[in-house]
Amino acid sequence: MRVIHLITRLIVGGAQENTIATVLGLRAKPGFEQVELIAGPTDPAWPEGSLESRVSGLPGCLSIEPGLVRQIAPMRDWATYWALYRRFLRQRPMIVHTHSGKAGILGRLAASRARVPCIIHTIHGPSFGAFQNKLSNRAFLAAERLAGAKTHHFVGVADAMCRQYLDAGIGQPSQYSTIYSGFDLDAFLNAKPCQKRRAELGLGPNDFVVGKIARLFDLKGHDQLFEVLPALVKAIPQAKLLLVGGGPLADRFEARLRSMGLRDRVVFTGLVRPEAVPDLVGIMDVLVHLSFREGLPRALPQAMAAGKPVVAYALDGAPEVCRQGETGHLVQPNDVKGLLHALVSLAKSPETRRSMGSHGREWVRNHFATETMVQAIEELYLRLANPSSSRHGVD
Repeated sequence: MRVIHLITRLIVGGAQENTIATVLGLRAKPGFEQVELIAGPTDPAWPEGSLESRVSGLPGCLSIEPGLVRQIAPMRDWATYWALYRRFLRQRPMIVHTHSGKAGILGRLAASRARVPCIIHTIHGPSFGAFQNKLSNRAFLAAERLAGAKTHHFVGVADAMCRQYLDAGIGQPSQYSTIYSGFDLDAFLNAKPCQKRRAELGLGPNDFVVGKIARLFDLKGHDQLFEVLPALVKAIPQAKLLLVGGGPLADRFEARLRSMGLRDRVVFTGLVRPEAVPDLVGIMDVLVHLSFREGLPRALPQAMAAGKPVVAYALDGAPEVCRQGETGHLVQPNDVKGLLHALVSLAKSPETRRSMGSHGREWVRNHFATETMVQAIEELYLRLANPSSSRHGVD
């Protein structure tokens, strides 16, 4: 079976790690003649980093499509659409599996024109919704409906993603499957609270460390965390933030913290390689995830695998892993008082943190292994590739 995966760019991120793990896992399976990944260009010097090196050295694994970029550029996008169409005609894949917004739209339309037998799209996060203005929302929704009409099957990284697209009138229930985004469980299951690592980052043995793993970018919720920080420090004098990730808003965030007189309460790690994340999670006491736009944030199950309680906005797929009172606390978006209460209550109760961490670790162990994800995708491919399988939504 020939399979082509398509993603807009291989920056350091959950969707990218998911896609690479899927491609590598399928290449190790018998019965797959060719599994290739097409991506737009990335630059290791970007604040978001690059994961190209994970696959660039493998023969026939990665192809770079120069015109595939995140920004909307009609002429370049049109040329990229035709380049993808010609590639699909030449390679004749059985399956084209797309990821992310730009690659998802152009890839599915080109694959449909090339009459690829099976077109699949993974919804890693919503491309439309209340997080953007009305004009942008209409445009992205229209594009998703257009591409959705050419799609045989959708994979949601959370049930919430499937519901959101169905509620928007995209596809039918039989066209959707939820497959959680697997990751290297062992690295997080073995993460330990290393005091030496804490000291290297300027964190004391008695500090209450609130961690956050996210790009320093819009809609990730850093501003809301900074808003609650003064009250958190007042209630918990030993509280500090550990922000894992880089991005274009780093200078703005640091300036805000200095103006608040709280710069010394926050540790910025900058961009780190994914392999370094488990050790950083190990020194956290709790992880917060306050993104306003996410499919199912990998940071939540990763922290849970390390035995950490989590606090998250009750949005998108977060409630599927952050279970109120069992593995952590859910708060409503922009609920500063609710966020403060959740963090203070966890800071004051080590026993609650241990109990939530234990529950979370066991649940994640059974649902988020990379092997589980790859097996589910393989089974989906085999089912859809069967000529007797029904086809929906394609001309």
